[in-house]
Amino acid sequence: MTENNVYVTRPFISDPDLISQKIAEVLKSGQLTNNGPKVVEFENALASKLDVEHLSVFTNGTLALMIALKALDLTGEVITTPFTFAATVHALQWLGLTPVFCDIDPESMCIDPTKIEQLITPRTSAILGVHVFGFPCDVEAIENIAERHGVKVVYDGAHSLLTQFKGRSLSHYGDITMHSFHATKLLNSLEGGALIFKSAEMKEKSFLLNNFGIRGEENIFLPGLNAKMNEVQALVGIENLKQLHSEIEKRDIVYRKYSELLGNVDGIRIPQQPACSSHSYQYFPIIVADGRRDVIHSALKEAGIHARKYFYPLLSNIETYSNLPSARRELLKVANDISDSVLCLPYFGELDEETVVKICNVIKNA
Repeated sequence: MTENNVYVTRPFISDPDLISQKIAEVLKSGQLTNNGPKVVEFENALASKLDVEHLSVFTNGTLALMIALKALDLTGEVITTPFTFAATVHALQWLGLTPVFCDIDPESMCIDPTKIEQLITPRTSAILGVHVFGFPCDVEAIENIAERHGVKVVYDGAHSLLTQFKGRSLSHYGDITMHSFHATKLLNSLEGGALIFKSAEMKEKSFLLNNFGIRGEENIFLPGLNAKMNEVQALVGIENLKQLHSEIEKRDIVYRKYSELLGNVDGIRIPQQPACSSHSYQYFPIIVADGRRDVIHSALKEAGIHARKYFYPLLSNIETYSNLPSARRELLKVANDISDSVLCLPYFGELDEETVVKICNVIKNA
C-alpha cells in the first residue's frame, strides 16, 4: 500500500474507465430510473448467478429489508440478533415491530437456534436471522422451528451474497433474503440491495411497495414508497459482477496470508467457515482473548491501520433498545463477549502482502 492509512475495506471497481464510458451512454439514453434496461439486466445476471427465480434490486439494503418485512405483513414481535449492524434492528423499529433479542452461537456468531424457541410467544410473527460476516445461520434448524410455530423467516444476507450451504446459495432459505451492494461489500453497485423471494406473489407485492403502491398509470393498490435502484447503480453492479472472480481470487490470497501469520498466535482465534458452506470473502474477523481487543485496535490505529470493532456497541446495549426485556446482559452473554472481543482486519483484493505482514506484526507486538 502506498497510502498512509489502510482502511478495513476498499470498494472493488472492476474497470473504472470502461464504467465511466458506459455511464456516459446511460446518461445519454434518457432513462435513468424506473426499472430501466440496466436494472433488468442486473436482476437477471444476479438471479442466474445465485440460481434463484424471484429477485428484485433496490437502491440500498436497508430499504430492501424494510420492504421485505412489510411485504410479509409482520406484526408484533420479531426474534433477531443484537450482534449485527444497526440497520437490521432499526428496520424493525421503523415498521413498528418489537425486536426480541436472542443470544448467538459462539462459533458462527449467528443467532443461536437452541435459544429461539423459548422466546416465541403468541405475538411472534417472524425470525430475522443474520448471516454474520457471511457465516451461515443454522438455516435447517431455524426452518424447522418456523414450521412448528407458523412464523416467517427473513435473512439479512448483507455479508453472504455468494456463500453456499450444502452446494446451493444461502438465498434459497427463508421466506425472503436481503443482500446489500453497499460500497463496502464484496459486490457493490455504489449503493444497492436485493431481495430474493420464495414466491412470485411476494415479488409482485414488493414491486408495489417499491413503486408507491402503483401499478399502471391510475391504479394505487397500497401505501408504498420509492426504493428503486437507478440505471447508474445497476450498470456498476453489472460490470463489477462480471469481474468479481478476480477480486475473490485476490481476497483468497489475503485470507491465506492472514491465516498463516495469525493462525498460531496465542490469544487470537480466527473463526472458521463450516465444512458444509463456502467462504463469503466479505470480512476477516479475529476473536481476541483476555480483553486485549481494544489494545490491538489502538495499536493498529496508531500505525495508520483502521480495523473495525464490528459489531460494537452491541445493539441491545444502546439506549434505543436497552430497556427491552430481552436486552438484559445475562440473557445475551455470548453476544456481549463476542462484541467485546471481535475485530475485523483490513480485507480487500488490493491489500498487498507487505501490508498484511505489517498488520500482523502490529497485532503480535500488541
